[in-house]
Amino acid sequence: MKKQQKTKVIVSVSNDLITDQRVLKVCDSLHENNFDVLLVGRLKKNSPTLPPLAFQTKRLHLIFERGFLFYAEFNIRLFFFLLFHSADILHSNDLDTLLPNFLVAKLKRKKLVYDTHEYFTEVPEIQKRPLVKKVWSLIEKSIFPNLKYVFTVNDSIADLYFKKYGIRPAVMRNVPKANNLVFDKTKKELQIPENKTILILQGNGININRGAEEAVLAMQWIDDAMLYLIGSGDVIPIIEKIIQERNLENKVILLPRMPYREMMQYTHNADIGLTLDKDSNINYQFSLPNKVFDYLRAGIAIISSDLIELRKVIESTASGVLLDKVSPECIAQEVNKLISSPEKLKELKANAQLHANKYAWEEEVKALLEVYRNIKK
Repeated sequence: MKKQQKTKVIVSVSNDLITDQRVLKVCDSLHENNFDVLLVGRLKKNSPTLPPLAFQTKRLHLIFERGFLFYAEFNIRLFFFLLFHSADILHSNDLDTLLPNFLVAKLKRKKLVYDTHEYFTEVPEIQKRPLVKKVWSLIEKSIFPNLKYVFTVNDSIADLYFKKYGIRPAVMRNVPKANNLVFDKTKKELQIPENKTILILQGNGININRGAEEAVLAMQWIDDAMLYLIGSGDVIPIIEKIIQERNLENKVILLPRMPYREMMQYTHNADIGLTLDKDSNINYQFSLPNKVFDYLRAGIAIISSDLIELRKVIESTASGVLLDKVSPECIAQEVNKLISSPEKLKELKANAQLHANKYAWEEEVKALLEVYRNIKK
């Protein structure tokens, strides 16, 4: 009897595949459900070696690393890669991979799935660059109304797309797998002080206007505590300058981005997780950073900016406190309250652990798998 051929899927991203947990979980889930998956991204000069993965990967070598020339080169390279590689389904992640996927899907009459991880045309990086914003907006406006299978990360962003285009994406939040982690590293092994309250702010995009500067400045007024910042982003040079100017070397530890499982060992050994996006633009206003779900999974208390989607999670789990304002003073005040109220801190941590399974990838991915099974028929 002839063996049935697997449905081939090419998944595209513009990053180097290392820390994009949403995309890696999507690929894992498709692979586990008998799809033949190839994940395509780019290789940066400082990209670490990929860990062993269950599916195939390809990282494109590019001349340019950032800016217009990078996006132009990447989109052209991705177009030809997709054109000359067979696939039954093309899966585009974010607007910066959509155009080549859309064109190849049309040319080869293939199905296209689009997963938009944020409200791309309102990301802060392009708000003061009108020409760049105009180009991305034109690409989205030209393609989005023609899409059939669209996903996004929360209800607020889905509502924005519906208001703009009359198409409401399905929601698939970026939450951890239910039983994907083993917390087996101690504070001693990670060189984390055992006699201090540990704060953590993690993320691949520790950028300007996401509260990292305020968190570091707050440490001036917080005693017997240390702040760990883990990740990369455009704010890191500013943070390094603040640490030096305010003599905070013994209170703030900067660690580079690292594999998810390794990062979560630090998170699990913390006491309080910070998620501090500001209401400075539409994209941040409706953001739901995946770090908040990592904090729940790690069983630590949360201090959060008061944004719509974050408020829903914090209030429904009773796992943290919402800031009146993202300022050094407000952050220090709330941290000091929890340090001086160990029973309250213990209660918030217990609630985080209790509600962690409320947000599990195994539930979120069902909507995606249903779409893929219908395409496959």
